[in-house]
Amino acid sequence: MGFHTQMNQTMIEIPIYQVDAFTSRAFGGNPAAVCPLGAFLDDKTLQLIALENNLSETAFIVPLDNGGDANYHLRWFTPGVEVALCGHATLATAHVVFTHLRPELNVVSFQTLSGMLTVKRDGERYQMDFPCYRPFPYQTPTGLGAAMGAEPLSVLKSEQGDRDLLLVYPTAAVVAALEPDLNALKAFAPFGFIATAAGEGGTDFVSRCFFPNHGIGEDPVTGSAHCVSGPYWANQLGKVALFAQQISARSGDLWLELQGDRMLISGQAVEVMHGTMALP
Repeated sequence: MGFHTQMNQTMIEIPIYQVDAFTSRAFGGNPAAVCPLGAFLDDKTLQLIALENNLSETAFIVPLDNGGDANYHLRWFTPGVEVALCGHATLATAHVVFTHLRPELNVVSFQTLSGMLTVKRDGERYQMDFPCYRPFPYQTPTGLGAAMGAEPLSVLKSEQGDRDLLLVYPTAAVVAALEPDLNALKAFAPFGFIATAAGEGGTDFVSRCFFPNHGIGEDPVTGSAHCVSGPYWANQLGKVALFAQQISARSGDLWLELQGDRMLISGQAVEVMHGTMALP
């Protein structure tokens, strides 16, 4: 049973959940806020809510009953901007839908700025059907290596957009040791930065993600980044099923499967908080 937006003479109360995505433990993975609404508030208010939450992403959903394929309209906001695609907040939203709002569903569909996205239950995980953004070589911007704290072996960019650059490093240890100058990285707007390297043991590849141009320093676990890094490593390793780890301080685990022009991204989620937010 879900919450509903309520209003009295002095304030609006909206439901809010906080969910740690791409982890099986509380305080790991990437926290996202999820706000189910009866109708979208104005964009300025949505942005202020995301800023107040001060998480890398706040997701807002509104149920759809228009005879179409989608169950909900889903939007994502960082503390600074609305974004076109977010993995961990989609995973967190699906967890809220399956746990609280529509527990009878095994598949939920979202209408988004990146088209129709579906998430299905997959045992203890949720599997998201996301677009595949194959990256291609890109000329390294002057000064980027210095701003990152280490020169990458190569730089790639997806042809589908200009949001992120994929920076390939020689080892996972180099990626783990990066201490980028976040203010210096702002000079390379509008890009975000996915630092990646081959993994070790049972991990196919690792990554860390930095998005100071989107109001996020280091993002703990970034599902959408694997729409770019996943196809790259699938090609490099000659396999379509991959296990990836984002090696931020919170860390996260992602299971990937390349299917043509789609990337299936699976992970777990843990709810750590729910309540209401009061708006004047």
